[in-house]
Amino acid sequence: MGRDWVDWHSGYADPDFRLSQRLRTVREQIRQALDTAPPGPIAVVSMCAGDGRDLLGVLADHPRAADVDARLVELDPILGERARAAAADLPARVEVVTGDASFTDAYAGAVPAHLALFCGVFGNISDVDIAATIAAAPEFVAPGGVVIWTRHREDPDLVPHILDWFAEARFEPLFVSPKDAGYGVGAHRYTGEGRPLTPGRRLFTFER
Repeated sequence: MGRDWVDWHSGYADPDFRLSQRLRTVREQIRQALDTAPPGPIAVVSMCAGDGRDLLGVLADHPRAADVDARLVELDPILGERARAAAADLPARVEVVTGDASFTDAYAGAVPAHLALFCGVFGNISDVDIAATIAAAPEFVAPGGVVIWTRHREDPDLVPHILDWFAEARFEPLFVSPKDAGYGVGAHRYTGEGRPLTPGRRLFTFER
């Protein structure tokens, strides 16, 4: 039986829990990405978005929220409904898709984005799938766009390899949380050329 993701999200209720600490760091990086976005519409995509509290929590008071066009992809219908409810009164335009975030078709028409969230993904898929997803990241963001990701720091710590894989895909690091934080959060800017989305491709399979 797979993990109960609705129950997993209950961990955010404790502000001292590592999950809550990670969320605060992710929100800081989302805010920074929106602060530095060029004038005009800001496209955002979120992979395995859960209830969207990372992005939606920032959009609740960000001065550029009205510029945001976001697509959140989440397989669990309960979490998806929570995200829709949270987005309903925001000035941003937020589409929540109940579907499999591992397939590239879920993002057709929403990419290339200025900001792509790969949060809650890398800790639940194989190393091979992480590398493949990072290699495909240039299809998710426009040149100059930002990818924010998360990963645990348990041994064996894969974060050094993740940094190498982003570098190979022509991303420059903007932020990486220190190892002693107990969690991994990274933000990387794409320095390469635009690349179209490959349709009909499965990027990863959840192992938990």
